[in-house]
Parts: sequence; C-alpha cells; structure tokens
Amino acid sequence: MRIRIDAVDLPGLTCCPSVAPDGDTSTCGNVHVAVQRRDRPAELLDPQPGDAASATWILECTTVASPTGTDVKGPYVQGRPGGRFIYLSWGTVDESGAFTVFRRAKLMLDAVPSEVLDAAARGGLLVGRLGLTDACGAPLCARVVPPAIAWTAEPTE
Repeated sequence: MRIRIDAVDLPGLTCCPSVAPDGDTSTCGNVHVAVQRRDRPAELLDPQPGDAASATWILECTTVASPTGTDVKGPYVQGRPGGRFIYLSWGTVDESGAFTVFRRAKLMLDAVPSEVLDAAARGGLLVGRLGLTDACGAPLCARVVPPAIAWTAEPTE
C-alpha cells in the first residue's frame, strides 16, 4: 500500500511558530516541511518550502491484519500498533542546507476510518488531504485527526 499526503495552505517562508510565556515571540525564516523517517529524525523525505502552493509526499507502506484491524508499517510510519502516525516536521533551512526542526504535526493513522483503511489496503492507496496553517497562521502542529485531515481510499495511479 502507498500513502499519499496532499497538503495545501502552507503558512509561508517566515512565521512565528510560538509565543513564549512572557509574551516574547520568535520568528523563523526559510521555513520548510517534510516527512520524518522513523528512528531517524534527521532523515527527511522531500522538504518543501513553506510558501509552496501545495506539497505532496508518497510513502511506501505495508499492511497486516491485527486483532484491532489493519496495521500499517513502513519507514515513515511512527509509533506502536494501534497508535501509528506520520510526522510532518517543520524546520528552518540554513545556508548550508541544514534543517532544524522547531515543530511537528502527527498525522494519526488510528483516526483513519476502518472502512477507508481496509479499502486502501485492498486497493493500494490511502490519501490524506489537509491544510498546513493553523488558526493562528502558524505551521500546523500536534495531533492531526479528522476533520483537520480527510482520509480517502483511491485507486492506484
């Protein structure tokens, strides 16, 4: 099975990702977003600039039947069975190309409706569509579940 993440509404190359308790804000520049590899936080799949019109990532996965339903595994799938997720890592990219993470979003696979996940496992493609800017105009972070992400099973391309 493959998972395709289709993202729109990116927050821009410059953003203020957080406000400190004392009210001070920090601004980040040259913001990018990428999918983080499991157990290798420095290994990122296809970093996209924060001002892109859209971003798409395709992940190769496997599925196995488990007592709780369909379990998804793969190099970019994080977590334990029943709590699997995909990390979208937000970071700044410096002149040398180094990516420094400042925020992450967890696309929760356990929130995919079981009938959608089962259909995707049979048909080969699970698609997650989401916007990447939060209500404050910052990069989306924390747990991402429907309705913030829409999951569908689609025929393979």
